[in-house]
Amino acid sequence: MRAPRPQLSAPTAALVAVTAVWGSTFVVVKDAVERIPVTDFLTWRFALAALAMLLIRPRAVATLGPGGRRAGVLLGLALGIGYLLQTIGLETTDAAVSGFITGMFVVLTPLGAAVLLKKTPDRIAWLAVGLATVGLGFLSLRGLAVGGGELLTLGCAACFALHIVGLGRWASAYDVYGLAVVQLLTVAALCAVGAVPGGLTVPPDGSVWAALALTALAATAVAFVVQTWAQAHLAPTRAAVIMTMEPVFAGLFAVVAGGERLGPRTLVGAAMVLTAMVLTELGPRRGSEGEVERLEV
Repeated sequence: MRAPRPQLSAPTAALVAVTAVWGSTFVVVKDAVERIPVTDFLTWRFALAALAMLLIRPRAVATLGPGGRRAGVLLGLALGIGYLLQTIGLETTDAAVSGFITGMFVVLTPLGAAVLLKKTPDRIAWLAVGLATVGLGFLSLRGLAVGGGELLTLGCAACFALHIVGLGRWASAYDVYGLAVVQLLTVAALCAVGAVPGGLTVPPDGSVWAALALTALAATAVAFVVQTWAQAHLAPTRAAVIMTMEPVFAGLFAVVAGGERLGPRTLVGAAMVLTAMVLTELGPRRGSEGEVERLEV
C-alpha cells in the first residue's frame, strides 16, 4: 500500500514562508516610503541585500559562470522593470487596484509557460489560477477603471510572470546563491537609474534604516535565495499560485501589527487564495508542466 503523499512539500513550505516574510514588511515599508521616494528605497534595499550576500560569499558571481550570469541578469531585468513599472503606475492608480493587477501574474505565468516553454498546465492548475485570481479581486478590488497607470501595472505583472517562469527553469541549472546575487545587483542598478532624475536620497532617519535592514536582509537576501531554491523544484504555475499568498499574509500582519479589521470580502478572498494553493499541492506533480527541466543560456 502506497504511503499518502504529504500535502505540503518542502519547496512549497519554503515559498509560503517567503510570502509570509514579504507580507510582514508591508507595514514597515508603507511607513518608510512616506519619507523616502520608492525608487530610492528599492535601490538601497537591493544594493544592501547584494552587498550582504557578497560579504558572505565574495566570489559568488565569479564562480557562477557566463551562462549563470546571463540568466541572473535576464531575471533581474524582468524583476527590476516590473518594480519600476509598478512604481510609475502607482502615480495614477489606486494601491488596491495596483495590488490586484500586479497579482495577475498568476494568470500570465501559465500563459508564459505555455508560449515560451511549450508547457501547458493541467486542469487543476488552471482551476487554482482562477480561484487565486478571484480571491485577489475580493482582497483588493473596490472598482476598476483602465487607464495608463493600470496598463503599466499590467506590464509589471507580465514582467513578474516572466521572472517566475525563467526562475523556475534556470534555478535548477545554476548555483542558487550566485544566481540570487546577480538578480539583486541587476535590480539595484535598474532602480538606481529610476532614481536618477530626482537624485538618490540618503535614508533620513533610523526608522527608515531599520526598515531597509529588515527588507534587505530578511525579505530580499534570505528570501531570494530561498525562492530561487524552491523554484528549482516547483513548476512555474504552482509557484505563481503559492505566491498569491503574499497579500493574505499582508492582511494578517495588518491585523496583528496595525490593528486593522478584516471584513467579509477579505476573509472570502483569503480563503479562495488558500484553497487555490492547496489545490496545487493536491494536483498531479508530473505531466505537462510538472517537470522542472534544465535550461541553458
